[in-house]
Amino acid sequence: MQRGFNVADENRTARPTGKRQLTGASTTSADAYAEKRLVRENKDEKWGGGIKSYIPEVIEQMKKVIWPTGKQMLNYTLIVFLFLIVMTIVVWGTDILTAKGVQWLLTP
Repeated sequence: MQRGFNVADENRTARPTGKRQLTGASTTSADAYAEKRLVRENKDEKWGGGIKSYIPEVIEQMKKVIWPTGKQMLNYTLIVFLFLIVMTIVVWGTDILTAKGVQWLLTP
């Protein structure tokens, strides 16, 4: 007898154990998929508000932005520079090792 194997499990079908099944959410049906793929029926409907409303909308959205403080900006900048330095060293090291490896293989 194998460990972890139950004889009663032979007749049962495997049940999905994904996140959706654990939470009770149903999977997507063919009808729901078809509804999403429907084309708009009213073709006269305009998208957006046109050029006149663009600038006021941009201003409105810019007011919602949470701007970083000077200290946060300095921290973010230093983190980016540190990351760039580390990645440059990694790429440089890989290039040097590859060049030495190719040179070792090809020189008699």
